[in-house]
Amino acid sequence: MATARPIKLISGFFTVGVWTLGSRILGFVRDILLAAFLGTGPVNEAFLIAFSLPNLFRRFFAEGAFNTAFVPLFSKKVEAGDDPQTFAQDAFSGLATILIGLTLIATLAMPWLVLAMAGGFAADDRLDMATDYGRITFVYILFISLAALFSGVLNALGRFAAAAAAPILLNVILVAALLGAEFFQPDGKMTSLVYPEQRFGTALAWGVPLAGIAQLALVWFAAHRAGISIRLRLPRLTPDMKKLAIIALPAMLAGGVVQINLLVGRQVASFFDGAIAWLYYADRIYQLPLGMVGIAIGIVLLPDLSRRLRAGDEEGGRHALSRATEIAMVLTVPAAVALIVIPVPLISVLFERGAFGSDATASTALALTVYGFGLPAFVLQKTLQPLYFAREDTRTPFRFAVVAMVVNAVIAIGLAFLIGFLGAAIATTVAAWAMVLLLSKGRRHMGEVAQFDTRFRSRIWRICFAAVGMGAVLLGAEIVLGPFFGAPGLRYVALTLLILIGMFSYYGFGRLFGAFSLSEMRGALRRG
Repeated sequence: MATARPIKLISGFFTVGVWTLGSRILGFVRDILLAAFLGTGPVNEAFLIAFSLPNLFRRFFAEGAFNTAFVPLFSKKVEAGDDPQTFAQDAFSGLATILIGLTLIATLAMPWLVLAMAGGFAADDRLDMATDYGRITFVYILFISLAALFSGVLNALGRFAAAAAAPILLNVILVAALLGAEFFQPDGKMTSLVYPEQRFGTALAWGVPLAGIAQLALVWFAAHRAGISIRLRLPRLTPDMKKLAIIALPAMLAGGVVQINLLVGRQVASFFDGAIAWLYYADRIYQLPLGMVGIAIGIVLLPDLSRRLRAGDEEGGRHALSRATEIAMVLTVPAAVALIVIPVPLISVLFERGAFGSDATASTALALTVYGFGLPAFVLQKTLQPLYFAREDTRTPFRFAVVAMVVNAVIAIGLAFLIGFLGAAIATTVAAWAMVLLLSKGRRHMGEVAQFDTRFRSRIWRICFAAVGMGAVLLGAEIVLGPFFGAPGLRYVALTLLILIGMFSYYGFGRLFGAFSLSEMRGALRRG
C-alpha cells in the first residue's frame, strides 16, 4: 500500500521547478536546432501542427480534465487510507480505453484534423506533410496521457522528481533525432523528397511516440516503487469512476475551450507564411518561466490544498496559497518585464542562425513582447484554479473559460484583418487576463482560505516596482551592449551580461523596496 509523504509545498515547488528548468533548457537546444535546420519554412510548420495535435488532446483529456478531477479524489483516498490503488487502477483502465479509441479515429480523420488546426494549409504541400507526420505523432497521446495519470499519482504522494523529470526524455530524443537526420541522412541521399528538410520532419515525427514510451516507462516505474502497481485490464464503471466522470466532464469542456483558443490562434497564423513558427518560438521563450514557476506551483498546490480542505485547515490553506503566489510573482514579474524590454536580443542570440534570419527574429520578437504582458496572468491562473479544483468544482472554471474563449476569438479574428498574425498573440494575452479577473472574482465566496494575506497584498506592489526598476536598467544596458550583439563571437557574452545585469539590478531594487527576503525564502524551504 502506498503512503503519502507530507506535502512539502515550497521544497516541492523547487523540485518541480528545477527539473522543469532542465527540461526547458534542453527544449531550447531542440528549438535552436529546429530553427537552424528548418527555419520557418513549410516543413517546420507542417511538423509543428502535427505535433500540436496529440498535445492538444493530451491537455484536453489528461493533464487538464482528467488529472484535475483525479488528483483531488486520489489525494483524499490516500489521506483516508481508502484503497487508492484500486481507484488508480480503474482510472488507468478507463483512460486507456478512451485513448486507444481516440487514436484509431484520429488516424483515419487526420487530414480533417490538420485543416481544423490550420486551414491555411489547404492549398499547398503543407497539408500532405502535416497529415503524414500527424499519423505518426498522434499515438503519442496514448503514452503521454497515461504518463500524466502516473504523474498525478506521484504528485499526490508527494513524490515530484520523476514526474517533473519525465519531459526531459522528450527533448533528449528529439534532439537526437535532429542530429541523426543531419549527420546520417545528408541531402544528396534524399533526392526523392520535395523538400530536403523533410528528413528532419520524418525523424522528429518518429521520435515523438518513442519519447512517449520512454516517459511512460519512467513514471510507471516510479509509481511502482512508491507502492502503486497498475496494469492494463478491462475498465469497470464503479461508483468512484462515475464520480470521477461527473467531476471530469466540466473540466474536459473547460479544457476544450482552452484548446479552442489555441486553435483560433493557429488558424489565424496559418494564413500568414511563417507565422505558425514565429508564434511557436515566441511561445517557447515565455514557456520557460511559465513552466518553471506557474506549472510547478499548480502541480504542488493542488494536492496540498485538497489535503488542507479535507482537514479543515483554512489558515494553513490561506498561507499556502499566499506564499505560493508570492514566490510565483517574485520570479514571474521580472521575467515578464525582461520579455517586454529585450525581446530582440533574446530571439536573435537563441535562434538567429542557419535558416532562421533577421526577418524571422523581428516577427518573433513582436509576438514575444505581447506574450510578456500576459505572462503574469498565465501564472496566476495556475495558482487560482486549484482553489476550485480542490473543492471538486470544475463547473465554475468552465464557465469562466467560455467567456475567455469568446474574448480570444473576437480579438484574434478581428485584429487579423488589421495587424495580421500578431492579433493571435494579443488575443491570447487579453483572454488570459480576463480569465484571471473572473477567477479572482469567483473566489470571494470561498472564505478566508481563498484570500491572500496581508503580507502578499503589501509585497506584490513592491515586486512590481522592483521589476520596473530592473526594466529601466535593462534598457540602458541594451543600448550600451548593442554593438556586441552584431558580432558572432561576442553576442553570447553580451546576452549573458545583459541577463546578469537584470538579475543583480532586480535583486538590488527588491531589497531597496522590501519586495522579498532571501532569509525568509530559506526559512520557508527549511519549514517545507
